[in-house]
Amino acid sequence: MRSNRATARAGVSLAATLPLLAGALALGIPAASAADGPSRDTLAGTKPAWATAHADKGAASDSSQVSARVYLAGRDAKGLAAYARSVSDPHSASYGKYLSAKKAQSRFGATEAQVTAVTTWLKSAGLKVTGTTEHYVSVTGDVAAAEKAFGTQLHNYTKGKKTYRAPSKTASAPAALNGAVLTVTGLDNAPHKAQHADQLPPPDAVFKNSGPFSSYYGSKIASTLPDAYGTKIPYAVQGYTGKQLRAAYGAGKRTGKNVRVAITDAYASPTIAFDAATYAGKHGDAAYSSGQLRQVLPKKYTKTEECGAAGWYGEETLDVEAVHAVAPGASITYVGAASCYDDDLLDSLNKIVDGHLADIVSNSWGDIEANQTPDLAAAYDQTFQFGAVEGIGFYFSSGDNGDEVANTGTKQVDTPANSAWVTAVGGTSLAVGKNDAYLFETGWGTEKATLSEDGKSWTGFPGAFTSGAGGGTSKTVAAPYYQKGVVPNALVKANNAAGNRVVPDISAIADPNTGFKVGQTQTFPDGTEQYSEYRIGGTSLAAPVIAAVQALAQEARGGKTIGFANPSIYAKAGSKAYHDVTDTPGGKQYAVARVDFVNGFDAADGVATSVRSLGQDSSLKAVKGYDDVTGVGSPANGYVESYATTKHHR
Repeated sequence: MRSNRATARAGVSLAATLPLLAGALALGIPAASAADGPSRDTLAGTKPAWATAHADKGAASDSSQVSARVYLAGRDAKGLAAYARSVSDPHSASYGKYLSAKKAQSRFGATEAQVTAVTTWLKSAGLKVTGTTEHYVSVTGDVAAAEKAFGTQLHNYTKGKKTYRAPSKTASAPAALNGAVLTVTGLDNAPHKAQHADQLPPPDAVFKNSGPFSSYYGSKIASTLPDAYGTKIPYAVQGYTGKQLRAAYGAGKRTGKNVRVAITDAYASPTIAFDAATYAGKHGDAAYSSGQLRQVLPKKYTKTEECGAAGWYGEETLDVEAVHAVAPGASITYVGAASCYDDDLLDSLNKIVDGHLADIVSNSWGDIEANQTPDLAAAYDQTFQFGAVEGIGFYFSSGDNGDEVANTGTKQVDTPANSAWVTAVGGTSLAVGKNDAYLFETGWGTEKATLSEDGKSWTGFPGAFTSGAGGGTSKTVAAPYYQKGVVPNALVKANNAAGNRVVPDISAIADPNTGFKVGQTQTFPDGTEQYSEYRIGGTSLAAPVIAAVQALAQEARGGKTIGFANPSIYAKAGSKAYHDVTDTPGGKQYAVARVDFVNGFDAADGVATSVRSLGQDSSLKAVKGYDDVTGVGSPANGYVESYATTKHHR
């Protein structure tokens, strides 16, 4: 399960890919060059790739309304990117010399004079300023005013089966602003959102797993079912708990005490406090202390129906319960967005950065790279860079559709996991045996075949690909320095001779067939709302598990923040800190048997039996060393304690 930033993305033509975010824009810096004569600076990436001449349906109506955000570049955009790198690099003299949120803003944020100049320019074009923050100026107005302000015509373009408005050429800002504008978003009105005064809806309909189950991997063999890969296979686990995951990933006696973890999603589960406390009590996790779990929520929610608000409750529940299960001593702050749109999700991330609400941030949402526009990428990257200089690390799930070909027809990675400034978390299938012993992991990739009517074979075995860890090579983000020497050139240069970012960086349990048990209040068929438990997975699980492991690692280093972790993660590549995950550990191909209620709740409509292969992730392969399913691998027994010995440059 993973919430995605586009509710209707399947079936949309994604042939057009974004230009490479090289050079300045890769660091979140506006590229300045002449646009409309010498008096304008272009805002690179503001014309989306799908706004082609072939798709052009003519000018948008002058009276149509535009809502836009003008993001501020700040005092020193180049300096921000440079400091974000040096403070995160163990080989740098500035490593670990983080700034407070206030100092980061005063050193790199926008000045009052810049805000005033930008506001004056926007008003002079006829736009209404509706809000000002440390990061952006929001405006509304008609198309004619927007065209005047940004030096471009707004046209209508076909995108898939729909028509959206977008700039006909790259937007620009007056050169007299001296580079005060980072970018502008909202000139195109295609959906920029994550999928998973309005009122939050009740919980979604109940979901339950049918048995038989294994209590640990291999504890119950499906002896009456057909063989798979030449052997009898076990039933899927009922759902691992924190004790099993802590053992698998080398938690030892660490709890994440005094470490702050934040979680972002959209909306907020109205029953999260009850659900989290009930779950912890049932599964031997430490009880929550007063104030250990808190929520930071917007004043109002919007687009609840469009975004499927209730579907996000399970996302929050999974994230909170997984973090607490693996790092029961860490404090958790849930920061809910007002909607699933990028602007609102960015606001949640900026709340964390501006108030330094946590050192570690887990994010289980995203979208396909083709839906990400460079203007939004620049805005996200600026937030991640501010986080880095404060010592805040962002962890994003890599996606649940493998190489995305089955989902979109185009091989691509997901975003924001593709950002060079975040830790992309891939997924594995995890086998934890008797007495919580770590047995093996494969890359997460599922092929499914159903039981034949006579029960003697699997129909079309091994079946079709259903889901798997997202990964691959970005088409838009340049190769970051920390991947050099670790990521194979065949992956780095898969889309561009100059090299691109490869996803993911690290991985953990994601396969729902070897998944995690969660407890959530759901709506039962009789209309009542009751607490119940079910097994779940996805890189939505992997991200909070890795965030929790990072909390343990931060405790191991005496509470000193890890910050943006990728330079440290890659510095340990190939060491005993990681399980080097492959698709066929020991040369064997693995699978599990799964039985599901047809109606998702009980046996009234029968059950469906299937075989689910492990380690079959679309075209992506988990191999020895770095790979684009599991990154450098999953945390092994030495990982957490390796941070205790990390030397700061002196």
